[in-house]
Amino acid sequence: MLRLLFFLVTAIHAELCQPGAENAFKVRLSIRTALGDKAYAWDTNEEYLFKAMVAFSMRKVPNREATEISHVLLCNVTQRVSFWFVVTDSSKNHTLPAVEVQSAIRMNRNRINNAFSLNDQTLEFLKIPSTLAPPTDPSVPIWIIIFGVIFCIVIVAITLLILSGIRQRRRKNKEPSEVDDAEDKCENMITIENGIPCDPLDTKGGHINDAFMTEDERLTPL
Repeated sequence: MLRLLFFLVTAIHAELCQPGAENAFKVRLSIRTALGDKAYAWDTNEEYLFKAMVAFSMRKVPNREATEISHVLLCNVTQRVSFWFVVTDSSKNHTLPAVEVQSAIRMNRNRINNAFSLNDQTLEFLKIPSTLAPPTDPSVPIWIIIFGVIFCIVIVAITLLILSGIRQRRRKNKEPSEVDDAEDKCENMITIENGIPCDPLDTKGGHINDAFMTEDERLTPL
C-alpha cells in the first residue's frame, strides 16, 4: 500500500514538474565558471538548500506563508547543473501561478545568489528577469562632493578677478609713459614754414629759433 502511494505521488510530481510544464522554471548554474578551483559539487544537499531558499522566498508572498520545502519540486537535473522546478500548493495537487513564483524570486534574488556564492549571470532563472543591483553608497558623502565643486568654482572666480585687476593696473601705468613719449617726439620734430625748415622753440631749454631772430638780436652785444 505504501509503495503504491509512493508511486502515485511520484507520478503526480513527474506530471507537475517537467520541462516546459505550466508554471515551471528552468535554472542553470555555472559554478565552475564563477568559483574556479573553489567550485563545489552539486548534490542532494545543494538541492535541499535551493528548495529551502525558494520556499523561504515564497513565504514572503502574501497568503503563501504556509509554503514548505516539500512543496518545491525539482526535476531533470543534469550534471552540468541545470534543472526545472515548480512550487506546489499545500495539497500538492497543482502548482502555484508562475507570476507569484516570479515575484518571490525577484524580491529575494540577492539572498538566493549569496546562498550559492553566485550572481545573476552564473545563477540563471531563464524565465525570470534579473533584478537591478541595489545602489551602492558612495565612499564620500554627497554633500562633501558638492561643497568641493562649489569651493573650486569660487577659487577660480577669485583668481580671475585678481588677474584682471593686475592687467588693468599695468595698462594704466603704461598710458602716462606713452603720452610723455609722444610729447618728446613732437618737440623733436622739425617744422617747415614757408618752405624753410626750422626748429621749434625749445621752451624747456630756453633756446630760440634762429629763423625768427632779428639782425640786432643776432649781433653779439659788446
